[in-house]
Amino acid sequence: MSLREIISRREAVLAPGAANALFARIIEDLAFECVYVTGAGIANMALGAPDIGLTSLDDVAQTVSRIADAVALPLIVDADTGFGNAVNTWRTMKVLERSGAAAIQLEDQAFPKRCGHFSGKGVIALQEMLPKIRAAADARTRDTLIIARTDALAVDGIDAAIERAEAFIEAGTDMTFVEAPRDAAQMRRIGALGVPQVANIVHGGKTPPLPQAELADMGFGIVLYANAALQAAVRASADVLASLRDTGSLDAVHDRLASFEERQRSVAKPRWDALEQRFKGE
Repeated sequence: MSLREIISRREAVLAPGAANALFARIIEDLAFECVYVTGAGIANMALGAPDIGLTSLDDVAQTVSRIADAVALPLIVDADTGFGNAVNTWRTMKVLERSGAAAIQLEDQAFPKRCGHFSGKGVIALQEMLPKIRAAADARTRDTLIIARTDALAVDGIDAAIERAEAFIEAGTDMTFVEAPRDAAQMRRIGALGVPQVANIVHGGKTPPLPQAELADMGFGIVLYANAALQAAVRASADVLASLRDTGSLDAVHDRLASFEERQRSVAKPRWDALEQRFKGE
C-alpha cells in the first residue's frame, strides 16, 4: 500500500522510528505499515551527538539508502530544515527521493534546528518557509509526499501554529505537522486541519501520549514514535553492559539478550542463504 493511501485513511497509523537498517528490519518484521527515518536518531546513533542540527544531507541520504535496501515499507524521512534555503531544499528532495524516501518532512525552525521537544527553538519567517515547500514540490519526480512541520507553537502559541499549518496547506503540502502540542484540546484543533496530520509522541516529551484510537478520532494520519526503539536499545545496552562490567559474564542478564537465532532472523539470514544457493545453481 502506498504512503498516500495509508495517510488518507486518517487512522493514526503508527510509524516507529529507525536510525539504521536493523531497526527498520525489526519494524517490518513486526508488520508495521511504514518507517520513520529519524533525524534525531541518526544524530544520536551515527554521531553520538544530540539533535541540534549537526547532521548533513549526506548523513541522512546514506542512512535512507541503506534502509531502503533492507525493507520494502514506505519511508518517511526527516529532512530537518531542507538543509538550507529553497534551492537547497529542491536538491534535498532530489537526493532523498533518489535514496528511497516516500515522504520528506521539512520544518520551519531557524538554523541550527533542534529536537522539537527541546526549549529555546526559533522559527523562520513564513515567507522563507513557503518557497521551500514549493521547491520540494517542483523537484519531485514521483508521488513523494511533503510533510511540512511547524514549531511555532512553542514560540508564538497554538493560534499562530494553526495559521502556519493552513498556509503550508495552501502552498501545496500533503500533510502538516504541528510539533509539541501540550494537551488534547490543542491536538483536536490540529487534527481538524484540511489534510492528514502527524502526531509525534516522545517518551518524556511535551505531547500527551494519547491512545491510537483517540488520535484516529481526532483525524491524525500518522503517529510517530520516532525514537522508541533507540530509547529501548540505550536502556537495554546500558543494563547489560553494566552487568558484564560488574560480574565478568552475561549470566545475570542472559534473558535480556536476543538469541543467536533471533539475531540472524532479524537480518533475514535465511533469505541470503537462499540467494547463495540459487547462484550456486543448486
